[in-house]
Amino acid sequence: MSIDDVRVPDSVPVLAAGKHRSPRSGACFMEFASYLAGERWSDHPACTHPLLAALARHVNDCTSAAGRQRLVELVPSVIGLTSDDPRMDVRVALRAATTALPVVAADRVMAVAVLTCQRVLADLDGLPAGRLDEDSRQALARAPLAADWARRYTAGTAISMRTFRKQGAPSIVRDAVVGVARACVPEPDRLLHDLLVRTIEDCRASAPPGPHNAGNPPSQELGRLPGRRSRQSPLLHVRGRRP
Repeated sequence: MSIDDVRVPDSVPVLAAGKHRSPRSGACFMEFASYLAGERWSDHPACTHPLLAALARHVNDCTSAAGRQRLVELVPSVIGLTSDDPRMDVRVALRAATTALPVVAADRVMAVAVLTCQRVLADLDGLPAGRLDEDSRQALARAPLAADWARRYTAGTAISMRTFRKQGAPSIVRDAVVGVARACVPEPDRLLHDLLVRTIEDCRASAPPGPHNAGNPPSQELGRLPGRRSRQSPLLHVRGRRP
């Protein structure tokens, strides 16, 4: 099932920025994912890859209140979407960096991030250093001065996979999302939404099937808790009236 196939019913959750103690005080993107997955209430649920979850949290918090509600339909798509393969970390960070590079003020930082991700990916796949995929090539071409500086800066450097996963990738994702949100572009909300959509698609293409059949809602009703008696969720607002 593609993201376009996920249909949002008449009752939809109202997402809010930040962390919340319980469903009655609100929910961010990943807290609602934990709720749908039947996990303990958390913005770090086990059902989603940690770096993808971090990206979703940043997008949730950096999107405007109006734009944030467009993210709701994407929540079921991250449930069960996880893997131990380090390539998923690289793909998430690379998608964030290539999206941000052409528009952010700190374009040198993002250019270094793109080249670093590509080098780590080449090492994992046993390919020659310097290899670029098409998205990276296009992003670097749109910021040629930053790209030239980044090539000189990264020449002869190396980064361990452990350091990349613990420090490099999370920093790239955070800086990319914040940079896009602050960029002088007409519709930053749309760009952040598209970043999350494309990252989910990247992860789905490389991840094994998860316990909830990643990409499909675990329940046909967003207001129904999986495996429990149906009840109205405190997260839900019904279109046209309050619960």
